[in-house]
Amino acid sequence: MELSLQHENHRIYAIDQGGRVIAEITFPAVSDKTVDIDHTFVDPSLRGQGVADSLMRAAVADIQVKGMKTRTSCPYAENWFLKHEEFSDMLDK
Repeated sequence: MELSLQHENHRIYAIDQGGRVIAEITFPAVSDKTVDIDHTFVDPSLRGQGVADSLMRAAVADIQVKGMKTRTSCPYAENWFLKHEEFSDMLDK
């Protein structure tokens, strides 16, 4: 599913026509060079459509552009990185 993702500093999200957040990922800075992907949310009506993967890819791209590394306190993000080893160099170990 294609959503119109909105980018803010350390947050990417999508809203429905009523202005309600229907998908979101947050990745606050924990240091000058590291963020923590700490939250992903996908509305139940959108689950199973690849929305969380799209959020992760958008966040990863944003983090890469900034030249930062990431931690993952969000279980979904942690599992995503395990499945996508091509991005393992982004992890702050």
